Amino acid sequence: MSIKRALVSVSDKTGIVDFCRELSQLGVEIVSTGGTKNLLAQEGVPVIGISDVTGFPEILDGRVKTLHPAVHSGLLAVRDSEEHQKQMQELGLGYIDLVVVNLYPFQETIAKPDVAYEDAIENIDIGGPTMLRSAAKNHAFVSVVVDAADYGKVIEEVRAEGDTTLDTRKRLAAKVFRHTAAYDALIADYLAKQTGDPLPERYTVTYEKIQDLRYGENPHQNAAFYRAPLAPAGTLTTAEQLHGKELSYNNINDANAALQIVKEFSEPAVVAVKHMNPCGVGVGETIAEAYNKAYSADPVSIFGGIVAANRTIDAETAQPLSEIFLEIVLAPDFTPEALEILTKKKNIRLLKMGELTSAEGRQSVHVVTSIEGGMVVQESDVHSLSDADLKVVTKRQPSEDELKQLLFGWKVVKHVKSNAIVLAADNMTVGVGAGQMNRVGSAKIALEQAGEKAQGAILASDAFFPMGDTVELAAKHGIKAIIQPGGSIKDEESIKAADEAGIAMIFTGVRHFKH
Repeated sequence: MSIKRALVSVSDKTGIVDFCRELSQLGVEIVSTGGTKNLLAQEGVPVIGISDVTGFPEILDGRVKTLHPAVHSGLLAVRDSEEHQKQMQELGLGYIDLVVVNLYPFQETIAKPDVAYEDAIENIDIGGPTMLRSAAKNHAFVSVVVDAADYGKVIEEVRAEGDTTLDTRKRLAAKVFRHTAAYDALIADYLAKQTGDPLPERYTVTYEKIQDLRYGENPHQNAAFYRAPLAPAGTLTTAEQLHGKELSYNNINDANAALQIVKEFSEPAVVAVKHMNPCGVGVGETIAEAYNKAYSADPVSIFGGIVAANRTIDAETAQPLSEIFLEIVLAPDFTPEALEILTKKKNIRLLKMGELTSAEGRQSVHVVTSIEGGMVVQESDVHSLSDADLKVVTKRQPSEDELKQLLFGWKVVKHVKSNAIVLAADNMTVGVGAGQMNRVGSAKIALEQAGEKAQGAILASDAFFPMGDTVELAAKHGIKAIIQPGGSIKDEESIKAADEAGIAMIFTGVRHFKH
């Protein structure tokens, strides 16, 4: 076996001229279509048109050119089958030994903010995937290249042996089917959204690998980091790492948790996260003030944590950041002075996020959780409270400052593992209780952490109180206002306890469970 004829048709023409020129010099006949054929001819690479093979012109604005028996018989014929050989000879058909194809730029087309539906549809490739699948199916005899990164390997083997090895052809075929599956998944997702069917009967997704990770949650688990094809700016998958070693699996999860919380705030805010729960959140007039509050919220737990800011890190903020051990600092940007301070620490990772979208401008995305034998899919929780959601259910109305703190606490508790309780005062968290099996248990942890700071603070709960015990406990520690969803059959018990203690309580009608 040897490669004698190649069919080349590419949208992305990176490296294609040099690749085809070398193939031609090795005695390979190049067959091509449309713009690829014109480019090769202009560059002096010997090439024949697909119509010379099919005996049929390209028609319908190029929609039909390779969908022809002369093409697909040359790709699918089993070379060691006497019957196939006989039919090919009787019909005067030739073999195609190498296919080099990449597809219409569907992803790039739909990434345009103002793309017309008709343009998206026109950029669905038909002939390309068909040729790729035919060649990949018949990889025992046919080499197929969908990625310019593989040109060098193919040329190296053809130069040495006249053909690629079977092992190489298997690997190239596997890449093709991953590529066409991803292409179809992207089209299916686009059309599902266009037709208002976000959770269809078959759920297909595709992601692109960013990097392999050293290990997963624990050293014995393999892991990799993937990016969605149309990942928006201001996410970890599009961040620029300015300093520090590679991110780990746990770094990525913790950093994403911190990022989601800090995006809740439009005013200068800083969030410190450990094990995907906030240990300190602060809001201030400046990012330096916000950081001081986040640090003061829990100066013990922030050690070895992740810090996220929604404003550029300046020197005033960088200096205290540099004085403790942190895994990551992420922010829209860093001033040169801040970078000079922080890069003196060898191991700290600095991530430049670019502009962050605040809560009001965020779109819901799918959250996919694997389970054994399948997965569950839901919309992400991007709900923001409006004035209409707030219902004061107690005799005492919250003061203006209490209302401000209640809304602050509500933004934070939304991101704490359930059962979740957050205490806040003076635009900062003072106690966080997370992940307990009962709500009063989380309240006890938050109140113990707050200590004297609980006096006059507010309490936010991610779900309703099943009974009045949490309110009674809060009252004993001096909590002055509470925000919670309401909806328990024992709401009246909680309201009565709040009234007896002079606590103002707001129902939101919205639950924020986070598991």
